[in-house]
Amino acid sequence: MSDAAIAETTAAAPTAPEGGDAGPARSLASDAWRAMRKNPLFWVSSALIFVFLLMAAWPSLFTSTDPTEAILREARITPGADAWFGRDGQGYDIYARCIYGARASILVGLLTTIGTTLVGGIIGVFAGYAGGWTDTLLSRIGDVFFAIPLLLGAVLVLVTLPATDNYYLIVLKVVLALVVLGWPSMARLMRSSVIQVKPNDYVQAARALGASPWRVVRSHIVPNALAPMIVVATINLGAYISAEATLSYLGIGLQPPTVSWGVDISSAVTALRSAPHVLFFPSLFLSLAVLAFIMLGDVVRDALDPKNR
Repeated sequence: MSDAAIAETTAAAPTAPEGGDAGPARSLASDAWRAMRKNPLFWVSSALIFVFLLMAAWPSLFTSTDPTEAILREARITPGADAWFGRDGQGYDIYARCIYGARASILVGLLTTIGTTLVGGIIGVFAGYAGGWTDTLLSRIGDVFFAIPLLLGAVLVLVTLPATDNYYLIVLKVVLALVVLGWPSMARLMRSSVIQVKPNDYVQAARALGASPWRVVRSHIVPNALAPMIVVATINLGAYISAEATLSYLGIGLQPPTVSWGVDISSAVTALRSAPHVLFFPSLFLSLAVLAFIMLGDVVRDALDPKNR
């Protein structure tokens, strides 16, 4: 074989990169998914979250008992065949209220997480990309809200809003109070991520090619700055469920006849010594829900951490 033929054959043959065989390029999302599905905590937390979401969406799948049906003659009875978790001081079935209480608590957590992520993310992107006096102004406004204690700020917001008996309006009032106080931390996080991404070569190349600021932000900055927001939002969801229970316990959050874990915990305190099961089961459901979302957040954080790849 001639030297020209050998050279042509060598050039046409695929070459493997140093250190192993060539493989298809994987995205950050695919790498994160591969890491998460190998973690047992991901499957445990996902199973718990799926059950709680199912309880919130279709509580009738788990019980046919009306959570607002009070049988006073059976008040504070211990768990048994007729009432699996017993009954509270008003004669309500605790198991049914734990099932139906997931809806309000999960709704508050999900809507607050979505609200704080959207508001904080938009403000953080705008402040980090624009810089200058815009960044300074938005950062100082965020500091003002960030300095307000959660409970004091929630009292001010909830007292200012008009009273209502509508279930969804009551939930939205609590969500609004938590969003007003929770967006600054997300804005800070997004701003710092945008500032880190903005000097990268691919962003500068897009600018040099004439891409508009909106296209640069939408196609290059936000996708690469979003990972920390996803992690923190997942963890915060459990914290917001706990915050709703705290506000309800203090009497400034969800109120009866709304059924939620926080409302049941608040009403169970008076019967703690004589009937501890009245407090135990709503607290157990609340703790499992918060723990599930926090575990999922930890798994997502580890999967998206570049140091682990």
